[in-house]
Amino acid sequence: MFTSILKNKVIIVTGGTGLIGKHIVESAEASGAIVINVDISNHHDIESGKLNLDITTEFGIQDLLDAVILKYGRIDGLVNNAYPRTADWGNKVEDIKFNSWQKNIDLQMNSVFLLCQKTLEIMKEQNSGSIVNIASIYGVVGNDFTLYEEYGGTSPAAYAAIKGGIVNLTRYLASYFGKYNIRVNCVSPGGVLDAKQQHPSFIENYSKKSPLKRLANPEEIAPSVIFLLSDLASYITGHNLMVDGGWTAI
Repeated sequence: MFTSILKNKVIIVTGGTGLIGKHIVESAEASGAIVINVDISNHHDIESGKLNLDITTEFGIQDLLDAVILKYGRIDGLVNNAYPRTADWGNKVEDIKFNSWQKNIDLQMNSVFLLCQKTLEIMKEQNSGSIVNIASIYGVVGNDFTLYEEYGGTSPAAYAAIKGGIVNLTRYLASYFGKYNIRVNCVSPGGVLDAKQQHPSFIENYSKKSPLKRLANPEEIAPSVIFLLSDLASYITGHNLMVDGGWTAI
């Protein structure tokens, strides 16, 4: 794909064993990067590039950065891909408990901020670095609730708030840290196929509306992330790259 464009770059990927994350990890490794896959399902072993740490806590984030700096002495890239959430994540707006709303904002939005903040301090000292935050089409446009009608589902309200916040936080950080030769961008996927989790009517209805007439395959998100991490994107910062099959074009 992008042979050697990340050669010897130290890249942290959170949620690196998930649906999209595992392809980001594989693609980064194939591009020559030294990848640190951070996921709570991992067996903890820095030598194999896998860490089992909770990046929703300040202690977990600090342990992550300390381990990477101790081992490699630098951080060239960070991908905020982890998707932590509560068990009641799929509740409709009317049924969302306020403490659940607060918890999900804390798990996702606040942890992205804190990991960015602490990583950017390291990158500032290096005078280099690239961050890619994974956002979503639903951080940019409103939801089409007709996709869920046949089976009574919904898209979580907190998801839209969090992803929209991440998009504009990305712009803020890009503006603030550009003078230190640090780039901050985000990738906003459209619907990504996960047949084990998605209702058949959702897949059918989403595909009908999409200009490409299908959902993305999970591996189709990774190339955009690799590009933005690499020096091929050396003059791109503050950008939200839509990888959505044209969803936001209509």
